[in-house]
Amino acid sequence: MSAELTRAPSRHVAIDLGASSGRVALGTVQNGTLEVEVLHRFPNGGVPVAGGLQWDILGLWREVLHGLTLAGQRGEVASVGVNSWAVDYGLLDAHGDLLGGVHHYRSPRLDGVMKRVRAEIGDDAISGATGIQFLPFNTLYQLSAERPERLAGTQLLMVPDLLHFWLCGARVTERTNASTTQLYDPRTGDWAWTLVDAAGIPRSVLPPIVEPGTDLGVLRPEIAAETGLSSTRVIVPATHDTASAVAAVPAGGEPGWAYVSSGTWSLVGVEVPAPVLTDAARHLNLTNEAGIGGTTRLLKNVMGLWIVQECRRAWNADFAQLYADAAALPPGGPGFDPDDTRFLAPGMDMPQRVHAACRETGQPVPQTPPEIVRCILGSLAQRIADVLDGLEAVTGTPIHTLYVVGGGSQGDLLNQLTADATGRPVVAGPVEATLIGNLLVQAQACGSLRSASIREVVRASSALQTFMPSASRHVGTRQTGTEVSR
Repeated sequence: MSAELTRAPSRHVAIDLGASSGRVALGTVQNGTLEVEVLHRFPNGGVPVAGGLQWDILGLWREVLHGLTLAGQRGEVASVGVNSWAVDYGLLDAHGDLLGGVHHYRSPRLDGVMKRVRAEIGDDAISGATGIQFLPFNTLYQLSAERPERLAGTQLLMVPDLLHFWLCGARVTERTNASTTQLYDPRTGDWAWTLVDAAGIPRSVLPPIVEPGTDLGVLRPEIAAETGLSSTRVIVPATHDTASAVAAVPAGGEPGWAYVSSGTWSLVGVEVPAPVLTDAARHLNLTNEAGIGGTTRLLKNVMGLWIVQECRRAWNADFAQLYADAAALPPGGPGFDPDDTRFLAPGMDMPQRVHAACRETGQPVPQTPPEIVRCILGSLAQRIADVLDGLEAVTGTPIHTLYVVGGGSQGDLLNQLTADATGRPVVAGPVEATLIGNLLVQAQACGSLRSASIREVVRASSALQTFMPSASRHVGTRQTGTEVSR
């Protein structure tokens, strides 16, 4: 299919909130291609509050408004939409006021909650109803950690849905993010009401579910006046950042491809037409999350570059220099399971945790920062290889090509280590996959993609790099994976 021609440029704004940073970007669709300009970047992260950890949601909102104002200075745009990380939420009272803050999924308030809920309800009832992997920060466990009186009379909005509410007043949950909560039934496409009841969560807490591409209406008058976007509509993208990133995977329709959405987390998966709810999928703790166009993202969370990010913070070191020095080291070396729960919480002792993981398995302990980074990246590559093997076994479909999208796709060393560990070509890019997926879902909803598919536009707009597996696939010591839920 040839890329379609649009009569005039179509302009949209994507708001992408990540765990460590946020962006507001302007996208222009014309002649079957997309141009993306990042107008505003800002940091993000957890804020310690009274023994817990929260997001600075009002600070993020201020940055979003600034980015929209910059967009308004460029002229009118057709639409705006927000995506973010999953599982976290705000609670609104009957008047639409936010109650308290927005808890961070790494907050210690969740310690022991998943174990308790699983004991009370049972794994079969939870996994069977939702097809979602057991992770200690899933929304099910976050709501179970709330005081019952805080839930009474309130309504939950996931983080991007909360910002959509502030933008236009609609109280809904978009499907891709709803599916991450471990409260969503992939069979019915609705909330898993029996599980909701068993967990003691009031049904009124959960809002209606809408599809990616839903038009929620125009900006509130006061937002339009402040930003200069007088006729901009709020179009729901795939609000889970991974779902937006997967929408922008530049696959060309060939069979047997998988993806890694690479960043703070590495989301490793395949796109399938329907949920995979088999015992084999449950045994591997795979998750079934909704994608665009009625697809399912069968995937697994791997810890990702979080471990490197926390080590870099402890060392106060430059990322580029660390990677360059790590790439200069000889192949091989120790490895560990990056999904070990010891690596989940933030902390300046992350390098020592890597030391301990290697020491406990009788391996040489990496000492210098480059050695530790090389150890982390090799371990991550091997974990990705293990997950791909599991996905092949569960789906019965051989995986021939691995697409790596997102910020982590810029890491040549990790891409090459992943190609070596998996024995498959790694196609890296686009870096801005989340923004691209967000923007193109909006453009499609506005009728700006007349004949081309989203992935056609991605391929026409992106510079991609391929990494072939080397003859020697030795990247580190292979360790048996353990689940985060243990």
